[in-house]
Amino acid sequence: MLSARAAARQLPRLAGRRGLASVHDAPLTKKVEMTPWEKGHYINYQKMNENLNIVRQRLNRPLTYAEKILYSHLDDPHGQDIERGKSYLKLRPDRVACQDATAQMAILQFMSAGMPSVATPTTVHCDHLIEAQIGGEKDLERAISINKEVYDFLSTSCAKYNIGFWKPGSGIIHQIVLENYAFPGGLMIGTDSHTPNAGGLGMVAVGVGGADAVDVMANLPWEVKAPKIIGVRLTGELSGWTSPKDIILKVAGILTVKGGTGAIIEYHGPGTNGISCTGMGTICNMGAEIGATTSLFPFNDRMYDYLAATKRSQIGDFAREYAAELHEDEGVEYDELIEINLSELEPHINGPFTPDLATPISQFKDAVKANKWPEELKVGLIGSCTNSSYEDMSRAASIATDALEHGIKAKSMFTVTPGSEQIRATIERDGQLKTLEDFGGLVLANACGPCIGQWDRRDVKKGEPNSIISSYNRNFTGRNDANPATHAFVTSPDLVVALTLAGTLNFNPLTDTLKDKDGNDFMLKAPTGAGLPANGYDPGRDTYQAPPEDRASVSVAVSPSSDRLQILEPFNAWDGKDSLDMPILIKAQGKTTTDHISMAGPWLKYRGHLDNISNNMLIGAINEANGEANKVKNQTTGETDAVPATARDYKKKGISWVVVGDWNYGEGSSREHAALEPRHLGGLAIIVRSFARIHETNLKKQGMLPLTFANPEDYDKIKPDDKVDLMCTEIAVGKPMTMRIHPADGGKAYDIKLEHTFNEPQVEWFKNGSALNTMAKNAAK
Repeated sequence: MLSARAAARQLPRLAGRRGLASVHDAPLTKKVEMTPWEKGHYINYQKMNENLNIVRQRLNRPLTYAEKILYSHLDDPHGQDIERGKSYLKLRPDRVACQDATAQMAILQFMSAGMPSVATPTTVHCDHLIEAQIGGEKDLERAISINKEVYDFLSTSCAKYNIGFWKPGSGIIHQIVLENYAFPGGLMIGTDSHTPNAGGLGMVAVGVGGADAVDVMANLPWEVKAPKIIGVRLTGELSGWTSPKDIILKVAGILTVKGGTGAIIEYHGPGTNGISCTGMGTICNMGAEIGATTSLFPFNDRMYDYLAATKRSQIGDFAREYAAELHEDEGVEYDELIEINLSELEPHINGPFTPDLATPISQFKDAVKANKWPEELKVGLIGSCTNSSYEDMSRAASIATDALEHGIKAKSMFTVTPGSEQIRATIERDGQLKTLEDFGGLVLANACGPCIGQWDRRDVKKGEPNSIISSYNRNFTGRNDANPATHAFVTSPDLVVALTLAGTLNFNPLTDTLKDKDGNDFMLKAPTGAGLPANGYDPGRDTYQAPPEDRASVSVAVSPSSDRLQILEPFNAWDGKDSLDMPILIKAQGKTTTDHISMAGPWLKYRGHLDNISNNMLIGAINEANGEANKVKNQTTGETDAVPATARDYKKKGISWVVVGDWNYGEGSSREHAALEPRHLGGLAIIVRSFARIHETNLKKQGMLPLTFANPEDYDKIKPDDKVDLMCTEIAVGKPMTMRIHPADGGKAYDIKLEHTFNEPQVEWFKNGSALNTMAKNAAK
């Protein structure tokens, strides 16, 4: 009899490799529904297989697993141009998922398309608008009261347009998707940058802006540049204090926050079979932090077990019929290959201020000292969409149990965020929740909470340097608590609990001892925990709203006087002329994430009201002219004012403006508000050294010009108070554009070249004023 782990290691033989098992003989015509929550939406392995066979004959080479999924979802497998890193693929996703903060704008845009129902299965998840304050139940009650107007809008619009609605308290979008909707070989887009979490179930799941989601909801193909494929070959086996989180922390250190841009990270090799399904989800989730289009793992028995545990064994059985195509082909070539021996991998802690500053635990104490990071640990936080699985909570509880048995508890403040109602109910039933509470944990709502800045933190003053550590995915400056002096570190739940117990960053549980209640030294035992609950999952409270049979009578709730919801007006089309004598609104210096461009936290409440939320535009970006945030010179008045106020003044005077930015501009969350706001306030172009993928696409969708310096050093030549001419009439596929700089010091004007990645349809978006305008124009023909 094989052990579970030994059986997992043998999966490649059980599932078969191409040539050993013929998918053509498999009964792929079965009708297996994608999810227990919907009727009539089937997994179409037969169509995927047909498309894949067409592409195989055309390319005549081994394919990566990611390529198999992408090409099996092509809108036109016969005619589609296919070249990694160059071609724009037109794809037909199986699903769309939206979180509540981005769903508002996505649905408002969909409403303007005038369709009676979404054409692709879609769900909305209420997870972003619940602020962590005093505890899960009370925080949830307060959020439901404060956000009633938004929740009513989402509930009624979902009912109206045939969208599944997960109510507040149900859990974080990515956990709900993994538990209920993800399936091997599928293609999904989601309006949140951590949508790739579903790669833990062998799915290509990509974070997009709301406008991309609207296209697919409205039955248009989804367009994405064919990603390059970075292979990460895993060998060996995790043990002791090393966890799945350490794999992605290590990869982030190798690739950096922009190293995965334009690429899919494909994990493969024998080491993949020893990682739990939810552990694979953790790794894929945080792939967003290296700029990757998505990340994924090949189908294996750990995924099958998870599907069975979540009452989807029929999907697991069907996936086994198609298993020959649910992994990479033999002899495949990757654009880049990274190899990691899991048996040698150390636990890591990444940060502060960026998720790619990776430090092995053995070197962390030295790094703390050398960098003068605050040694005292103020808060430890576990959970979030990245690390809130049953396995994560069980391992964390095993460390807490060890501590409690020695008579000690957490020294630092400690919070626990269950990823879903199912996880919360299950760990309550099985005792882990009580253990974590006894250890000193405050259980927060099943929601994003502090991970996205929804945290009413009161233990330190703003500006006070301090350290926190979490099992989250992001740790940009001020992201968690709006305090730019907070040093936020990211690690596994295991190390969060251990360091929270010690109350200091200067603790390594692999080598250091603690004092028990009697003052005796002891070492913590290595964490242990089951990947799946022995007694199955407890679903907890019912938090799902299915669309009603009669949708025609449903009215969508939007008040004309609302300060939180606003029906969208179309943007103006391009006037067909070059734009001359434009001011630079701000020359942003250094890291400019979507958090800097459109902050979250208290601003989340305005996500459905474009004019109101535009008051946060670029207020976090650092102005090169003065080294400060939200202070720019108005070139028409000479006065210094806030960035949004200055933009509004230019707009009122009919003056278009541009932004100049640095490397990897727009990294971070997928929020399209970071593109909508500059468009709404009169911006024409964002001109930078390089863009993060999602933000560049979002800008194009809204009719803006995302342009990059042909010579990145030209960024240094431009001064914040120069004026510029942009030769918009030069816009053409594959051709650079000219920008003429008029130096503020009276020097001679000079030209520089700007590059772009527009294709023909995207040029039409610019000319028509937005992708939505183009959709409406084509529909009227």
